[in-house]
Amino acid sequence: MNFNFNAETILLILAGIAFGAFLMYLKSLLTIRKHKKELVEYKAHLERQMKITDAGNSTLVKELETLKKENENLRISVKTLGQKPGRAELRLLNIYDVALRKMMSQAPGFSSAWEISLQDAEREYEANETGLKSIVSKVFGSSSGVAHETTSVQQLEHKN
Repeated sequence: MNFNFNAETILLILAGIAFGAFLMYLKSLLTIRKHKKELVEYKAHLERQMKITDAGNSTLVKELETLKKENENLRISVKTLGQKPGRAELRLLNIYDVALRKMMSQAPGFSSAWEISLQDAEREYEANETGLKSIVSKVFGSSSGVAHETTSVQQLEHKN
């Protein structure tokens, strides 16, 4: 192909290049404008998310503070309740109970006699709690032997 490079052809080539550059410049301006618009939207979205997260965090911090205060109040209440009269004795009783249970499992000769006396003591304690023993002692007077009390209790149980 044989091209003649005269002034008109060179001018047309330069005009085509200039027109292409102008179109490319317009396209880049539109692309930049589109990206700036997206950037503004992303910034707004990020700001909304940060506000939501901040509100959630401040709510969690407030809730944590109230829970810490409640925990401290409950700890003080438990400590106060533990210092009420009879609590130390109850704690000691529970410790003795665990120690006796361990001893029964380790000393076989002791456990049978202990279980019998424990069952008797439990029955006597239950009778005291229901008031049956106090009623019997009021009606019949104080007895001199344990056998008399148990027979009186048995007689009252049979009447009911």
